[in-house]
Amino acid sequence: MKTLSGVDGAFLHLETPETPMHVASLHLFDLPAGYRGDFHADVKRQMRKRLHVAPVFTRKLAPMPLQFANPVWVEDDAVDLDHHVQRVTLPAPGTQAQFEDCAGELHSQLLDRSRPLWRLTIIDGLQSGQVGYYIKVHHAVVDGLAGVMLAQALFDIDPTPRRIPRQPAPPAEHPGAAELATAALRHDAGQLVKLLRHLPDVAKTLTGLFGARAEPAPGGSPAPKNFAFGPKTPINVPIGGERGFAAVSVPLDTLKQLAAAHEAKLNDIVLALCSGALRRYLARHGGIPKKPLIATMPISLRAPGNTEYRTQATLSLVNLNTQIADPVKRLRAIRDAAGAVKAMASRAKQVIPTDFPSIGTPWLLHGLATLYGRLGLTRAMPPIANLVISNVPGPTVPLYVAGARMATYWPMSIVEHGVGLNVTVMSYAGAMGFGFTTARNAVPDARELSQALLEALDELVARGLPAARKKAKPAAAPAARRRAGAAPA
Repeated sequence: MKTLSGVDGAFLHLETPETPMHVASLHLFDLPAGYRGDFHADVKRQMRKRLHVAPVFTRKLAPMPLQFANPVWVEDDAVDLDHHVQRVTLPAPGTQAQFEDCAGELHSQLLDRSRPLWRLTIIDGLQSGQVGYYIKVHHAVVDGLAGVMLAQALFDIDPTPRRIPRQPAPPAEHPGAAELATAALRHDAGQLVKLLRHLPDVAKTLTGLFGARAEPAPGGSPAPKNFAFGPKTPINVPIGGERGFAAVSVPLDTLKQLAAAHEAKLNDIVLALCSGALRRYLARHGGIPKKPLIATMPISLRAPGNTEYRTQATLSLVNLNTQIADPVKRLRAIRDAAGAVKAMASRAKQVIPTDFPSIGTPWLLHGLATLYGRLGLTRAMPPIANLVISNVPGPTVPLYVAGARMATYWPMSIVEHGVGLNVTVMSYAGAMGFGFTTARNAVPDARELSQALLEALDELVARGLPAARKKAKPAAAPAARRRAGAAPA
């Protein structure tokens, strides 16, 4: 029996039909030459052998009596793979757009809390001859880096699946009400002591994260604080449960060249591309606001070597400087704003808790989440953040499942009332995969954003790379313009 942390429990209690709280990844796989098997059956067979390589696949929730505190994780004694591993066949012709729409529909569906909180869907019928692979896991189970660990358990680094030593299934757990209540009280007593001890440092660090100023340029004035309400835009509205999705892959070398040319980090280039894409999108949907858009950006609190399957991250705010028309000036302003946040991140790792007392939080958080959506408060309140942008380092080598090679790796994430767009980015085997998860009533066509990002990339490449480097890499911009399924791994 394992107690949920306070952060993990919050993802459970904030979930409503309009705001599912799972994360996912979407992939295209190249089948081996001459393959005549059933990929869905092969994947299910492989999953059966790997159920016990990660606790994600076999743990389920045991709720507290009257839901007075966070539930606990217990071992399931009968994982039903017929439920957890599904198949969907696209109607002809099976285009990339249909594939993305199918992923958005799958992402709209809540996970069954009476079972382990994951589900895998094989998507066939693609006109490219590839096969799709969508897997979602509740955010109460994993954060971004834990998702990368999960990929290591699911996938192989060569076409021949590795041998998994046979492991006895852990004994099933069926705790009684008294045992659950005792576990909750013991957990909360320990967390209360820790919270009181670190509260002054936590408050000071959070003030720094949300109010950090960028370092001024020589002779210049300090840059504005990152913490400022964002402007109202069409993406900052109460949302429904229907999800949209679009994906695009960009050669990693191109982004690294841009970062070197501007003395910036790779993450600064990602933020600048998102900013440029939003400028283009909003120019066609109501106009570019005079105030800059604000992104909330997860910061990992995971210590090196930590392999726990739970959320260990906090959020900060970054000014995207969308009011600046010049792409190079905008990139430099973003670089300075993001740098101020990074300077505080190392301190945050030491003092910000990812666990806290949970008695009463299920009622409070779920009630507030339901009320917030029903009252439409986002229409009256200015947004603290306009969107979420998350950048997760992923596998550097090609991965395989059941002998098929993974061609793409696109992350999918969470949107909320007032924040109808989430851009999650993950590197994989020489490419950077951008996943645009949207609430359909906020962003009717997510593909407008993925196309706008490629246009923003072309603009930066044209302005940002020295002439000699552009001559040496003439295929950088055209390669980036290729749609996601065709991007080189």
